[in-house]
Amino acid sequence: MEREAFEDLVADAVDSIPDEFAEALVNVDVVVEDEPSQQDLDAGRVPPGHTLFGLYHGIPLTKRGNHYDRVLPDRISIYRGPIVRALRDPDRIKEQVRRTVIHEIGHYFGIEEDRLHELGWG
Repeated sequence: MEREAFEDLVADAVDSIPDEFAEALVNVDVVVEDEPSQQDLDAGRVPPGHTLFGLYHGIPLTKRGNHYDRVLPDRISIYRGPIVRALRDPDRIKEQVRRTVIHEIGHYFGIEEDRLHELGWG
């Protein structure tokens, strides 16, 4: 899948977020990257045999104190290469992109990995 088509899927996934959640996303950039870096893989704490499809870089809302101010935007990275290689079918890629975007937005809101899996967004 070409990068532009993949970026459109990511934009569509972000646009599909319910308004009450989308309005609460403040100072967050959602970006497409071709591959995760080794630093991203380490930060994502990927278990053996798993693939990193996305990563939230930032401080979750639930961990911000009163002095959290004047900071660079948090970033959600969606990794095109791993998703496209793992799924291949355009419909499955679209579904995984949406799942990954929602999963990483969940981390922004402070939802832990286990809870995201319980909710079906793992």
